Amino acid sequence: MDSVSRIKYFIFGLKSRNFYPRNGILAAISPAFLPSNRIDFMKETPNRMTSYWKKNLRTLMVLLVVWFVVSFGFGILLVEPLNRYHLGGYPLGFWFAQQGAIYSFIILIFVYVLRMNRLDREFDVHED
Repeated sequence: MDSVSRIKYFIFGLKSRNFYPRNGILAAISPAFLPSNRIDFMKETPNRMTSYWKKNLRTLMVLLVVWFVVSFGFGILLVEPLNRYHLGGYPLGFWFAQQGAIYSFIILIFVYVLRMNRLDREFDVHED
């Protein structure tokens, strides 16, 4: 018995392979559970979800690179060159290490939320 069959058996108590009975409870709840719709949905879903996760991971990678550059690059590696410039009376390298990185992280959180909400709406997996 495969893992999907075990889950179906455990949750719904179904022993047959016909998980989407025409007269069953699931068919009454939503037309998406009808066998004819199930096949079309299953063909469309893998490509859409693969595309969704590729865009999701691309967003994460870009934001992680920005996070790394701001925290490690500006806060540690480039402190001396940035200290030539001043922001609010403080050397810029010191400011990035103490406050600029924190502000950048907060901005990254908002950018992530906005981007993921837009991505969720694009692929119709958003919450209302």
